[in-house]
Amino acid sequence: MRIGIVTREWPPDVYGGAGVHVEHLVAALRTLPAGPELDVHCFGAPRPDAVGWAVPPGLAGANGALQALGTDVEIAAGLGGVDLVHSHTWYANGAGLLAGLVHGVPHVVTAHSLEPRRPWKADQLGGGYRLSSWVERTAYLAADAVIAVSHGMRADVLDAYPDLDPARVHVVGNGVDAGAYRPTPAPDVVRSLGVDPDRPYALFVGRITRQKGVVHLLRAADRLPADAGLVLCAGAADTPAERQQVADAVAELQSRRDGVVWIEAMLPREQLVPLITGATVFVVPSVYEPLGIVNLEAAACGTAVVASAVGGIPEVVADGVTGLLVPYDPQDPGAFEAGLAERTAELLADPARAAAMGAAGRERVLSEFGWPAIAQQTVQVYSAVLDARG
Repeated sequence: MRIGIVTREWPPDVYGGAGVHVEHLVAALRTLPAGPELDVHCFGAPRPDAVGWAVPPGLAGANGALQALGTDVEIAAGLGGVDLVHSHTWYANGAGLLAGLVHGVPHVVTAHSLEPRRPWKADQLGGGYRLSSWVERTAYLAADAVIAVSHGMRADVLDAYPDLDPARVHVVGNGVDAGAYRPTPAPDVVRSLGVDPDRPYALFVGRITRQKGVVHLLRAADRLPADAGLVLCAGAADTPAERQQVADAVAELQSRRDGVVWIEAMLPREQLVPLITGATVFVVPSVYEPLGIVNLEAAACGTAVVASAVGGIPEVVADGVTGLLVPYDPQDPGAFEAGLAERTAELLADPARAAAMGAAGRERVLSEFGWPAIAQQTVQVYSAVLDARG
């Protein structure tokens, strides 16, 4: 079985959960006994372990969505000889769709997020959003199988695309490398990042995008205990305007309280893991999240999680056991922000309870979210699709 994996992100250019997923899924697939042969195709420069594809020269000045689609055309041409194509995110879905048509092979899509669930992108991308939405819809409806990363995501897929046959939508969860993400106390590393390791702190890690809800957390921060710190490891802003909104909010917050640290970077794992380990509570204020690998990464590091009860997050964060959930109503953001503050403050004020939740989260990760099992489930989807094609 030869599988063509298509992804926009591939190391070292990984900036989001989808890229993390693909990196670890491929590694796990390659370690399976008698596992499939894999050809990885990604956007960007050539890699030693993947075929990189640059934007076609004629599209250098075009809208980003057109650049992605043009890259997809070239990738599709390069996928001859595979038995099945597996694409991740709309950026790569076009390549999978076209390759399936041209080469007569099945196409499997993993649903990491959905364009209809991110309407704010219309304001950011204009016609690019209309094109990305068309690519995603067309690819999903034509796919031989859609893999959703949570049961919540499966429900979203079927709600967004009601013409899709439910029998073709499978649930294979996200995972986490519990060896790479494990409790790693390193106060000196935390201190080198400008954070006081002896002070309880709440930590946010994620991109600066409306989806991740960082602005809601900043609005909630005034209600956190005065002796607690707040650390934001946030970069890769979707737009300059969103970056400036966060910068202004952080500056205002820093003028009112100390212990507020903004690390505007996506840290390497050797710094990120100690930062997560040292946090009293890890906060995930997302307004939309199919699952959220960061929840698993925090739990794997033995850190309690306070998160919004959206999408697939309740399937990962066991409320009252491994963390605390906060209801989110887009019509009442003030109530959400108050809930974030209250639940985060609960754990900041009770480090022993937070530590117990963190330990429970680590145990759950080890028992339920290992990549080898996820890789095996993915191969089962491949086999079912190929068998159905005959």
